[in-house]
Amino acid sequence: MYNTRTTYLFVYGTLLEDSKNDMSEFLSKHSEFVGRGFFCGKLYDVEEFPGAVLSDTLQDKVYGKIYEISEAEKVFSILDDYEGIESLETEKGLFKRVVVEAFLEAGHTVKTWVYLYNKSVLNLRLISSGNYLDS
Repeated sequence: MYNTRTTYLFVYGTLLEDSKNDMSEFLSKHSEFVGRGFFCGKLYDVEEFPGAVLSDTLQDKVYGKIYEISEAEKVFSILDDYEGIESLETEKGLFKRVVVEAFLEAGHTVKTWVYLYNKSVLNLRLISSGNYLDS
């Protein structure tokens, strides 16, 4: 079982600082950059934002950045609302927040929260690069 008390967050879409929106600025003010990396997953173009799902295949990678969150309970509460999460115990939201193992460019791994897309990806376009900003 993953430690759900982690204060790390992996971001790959609209929370990236390059997105330059209110929530990416909020995250920047309440976190410290740890490094770039990836987790095993597939990335899809949902509409005006990406959605990632987990994959068991090491060749499937979603690239992003990892941050350590300060005041984690408060910050995650605000980010959960932004991501459309009702609670961590329900599967009803647009996204769900789960702990995954991410691989940092520096060569080590970290257990980190990530927001995963929680709807069907059947008719969505795959972002084959795994990098939303390159799509």
